[in-house]
Amino acid sequence: MMKRLISADSSEILAMNGQELKQSIKASEGRVVLSENVVVHEPMDGITTSEIAAAFGADLILLNALDVLKPLILGLYPGEETMATAKVHTDGTIIQRLQKLVGRPIGVNLEPVDPEADMAESRLVIPEGRMASVKTFKAAEQLGLNFIVLTGNPGTGVTNEQIAKNIKLAKENFSGLIIAGKMHGAGVNEPVVSETAVSAFIEAGADVILVPAVGTVPEFDDAELKAIVKLAHQHGVLVMSTIGTSQEGSGSHFIEAVALRNKIAGVDIQHIGDAAWGIQSPIENIFALSRTIRGDRHAIVRMARSINR
Repeated sequence: MMKRLISADSSEILAMNGQELKQSIKASEGRVVLSENVVVHEPMDGITTSEIAAAFGADLILLNALDVLKPLILGLYPGEETMATAKVHTDGTIIQRLQKLVGRPIGVNLEPVDPEADMAESRLVIPEGRMASVKTFKAAEQLGLNFIVLTGNPGTGVTNEQIAKNIKLAKENFSGLIIAGKMHGAGVNEPVVSETAVSAFIEAGADVILVPAVGTVPEFDDAELKAIVKLAHQHGVLVMSTIGTSQEGSGSHFIEAVALRNKIAGVDIQHIGDAAWGIQSPIENIFALSRTIRGDRHAIVRMARSINR
């Protein structure tokens, strides 16, 4: 049997395949923290945003704005702290280097953009290497990423229909964990989340259903989340609640309230996004989320456990 993620050493975690990682998350009983970090903004004092997030308790690291066809991560290599000095590393070692530095599973956002989406705002055009496709799924596999998140940044025109279609393609071309769903509208006139969409994601083969955290988008309440959790768990699928609406910068009292409500509903992973600073969540809020859903003991151990174990 797999060791639960919150108690596992880096050597054990990074040796897990996608399904082993899923079981390890499940065994942690709702106490897993995922931090999303933008990789193309100048980092603090020459280190990556991922290292900062890991230091304050993140179990999983999600890279936002990473182009998997032209990968660069600011702060990962000496002298590459700005866009002017950074280089694209196509030799396949860029993710391995980050995994070695943080000792955590590393994932990427790939966006299932729908060119026919009924947009509620101006569309933001993103590079091919950030869009979901067979080409980018294969690139993610070659880079050695541990998981893919099929979701949408604001204004990109990602629809639930396209997410469902791309889950199937991802399962055929990527061996890691597949997380799928919307944190917010992504600029589209459609419900952010529904049981119909979740059922389609489950049928398509998603390992983890992504939903907005209760308290982050209008009209999505505790009862609706609990129904989705029960539906997913009945099919052996996990659920991740997400704070991706700039409220990751709303202060620790808000984070604690949201964390507790979503844990009561039964989610397996709690995500905290990057919009508060435009690069990652304030560090004190990552810690507040961590200690709320698992207490000081596990929060401190995750922060203190050496990545060399």
